[in-house]
Amino acid sequence: MNKTVVIDVVGLSSNLIGEHTPFLRSYAAQRHLQTIEPMLPAVTTAVQSTYITGKWPSEHGIVGNGWYDRTDCEIKFWKQSNKLVQSEKIWERAKKADPSFTVAKMFWWYNMYSAADYAVTPRPNYLADGRKMPDCYSHPASLRDELQQKFGQFPLFSFWGPGSNIKSTQWIADSTIYTDEKYNPTLTLVYLPHLDYCLQKHGPDFSKIHIFLSEIDKVVEQLVKYFNSKGARVIILSEYGIAPVSRPVHINRALREKGLLGIRVERGLELLDAGASRAFAVADHQVAHIYLNDPAVYNQVHEIVSTLPGVARVLDREAQKEYHIDHERSGDIVLVADKESWFTYYFWLNDKLAPDYARVVDIHKKPGYDPVELFMTSKLRAGYKLLRKKSGFRYVMDVIPLDATLVKGSHGSMLTDPAFHPVLITDEPSGKTKLKATDIYEILWQHF
Repeated sequence: MNKTVVIDVVGLSSNLIGEHTPFLRSYAAQRHLQTIEPMLPAVTTAVQSTYITGKWPSEHGIVGNGWYDRTDCEIKFWKQSNKLVQSEKIWERAKKADPSFTVAKMFWWYNMYSAADYAVTPRPNYLADGRKMPDCYSHPASLRDELQQKFGQFPLFSFWGPGSNIKSTQWIADSTIYTDEKYNPTLTLVYLPHLDYCLQKHGPDFSKIHIFLSEIDKVVEQLVKYFNSKGARVIILSEYGIAPVSRPVHINRALREKGLLGIRVERGLELLDAGASRAFAVADHQVAHIYLNDPAVYNQVHEIVSTLPGVARVLDREAQKEYHIDHERSGDIVLVADKESWFTYYFWLNDKLAPDYARVVDIHKKPGYDPVELFMTSKLRAGYKLLRKKSGFRYVMDVIPLDATLVKGSHGSMLTDPAFHPVLITDEPSGKTKLKATDIYEILWQHF
């Protein structure tokens, strides 16, 4: 089979390819650039799972970056086990066709415990004293040590949070080249997250994002030139584009005002108790799953969310089938935001009562996605917290604001304008005039 590399440039859309991305502009002009119709939900884990299975979320089961587990009554985000994806992956098919086929998954999601031969993914150490230490996970396990010895500790705090920058994306690119030189896999899947940060913070405002575009352009050039030298077939794509937004929608607050949320008070702060709620929302960018523990409130909930400003679609179980998101993990109702809006997880009505995790970067405790984690209340406060850390004192890095209006870009909806659709750049034409997310699977297979 042909040696192939798939470079996932997160957030890349056709409107971003221009003067600030000279390599991508030139590269795309000499090849075939197409846009991909956004799927529902247009979020990382769901789209990646569709690309590598050729199936919709209704079949592979990845209905978002997180969902409510109805058995243990917990909301879980950013899990890592590849066994959560309930359809055959493309490398599993390839290995059946050619036993010599090998694959490297470099930071693509659901990275752990798959049939991939080589894999690297973020995996911090959570120490007994409460500290979170930067680290990564790899298969084989020795690869982690080799990469960190050569390129330094994986820069976790540059990968997500207010300190996000090009360092993490550069580390991923360098480690991808190292892994390829060491193992020469048939297929390499590499995830470059850099644009995700600036576009959610600033939206497509070129006066603010031009430097980030230039930075990612150089990393893509590095990878393309390297893999071209190895005779690999190169595919550049994205999972979604990021469109400008101006209105956060607080679904859980609306449900709470009608007495539908279960709230616990611990140490004077409020926590969402999903299992004790009659109804609640799991927010994920521009998509939200509404779960009902009490079916009797269905009509009431439907009426509440249908009248919320910023909600463009209210999908019951039957309507979910049209968008291929009807799965047991999906909410009883699925909401889609309009073009100007996105959904927060916020459930408190008084910021003084917000849970402690609200003011920190904590992607696993929060019952929904929180892009406000990209912002910081005060560099002075952060510096003070870092000083406490370096001095060996206990500290909480509570520097995340509670102002959702700071967010200027979002994704997840299938209602996005074409300028913000994800892209596919290949050497060969796809043979299709319109591309759906499920088409990417067969395009990958033909490249092999």
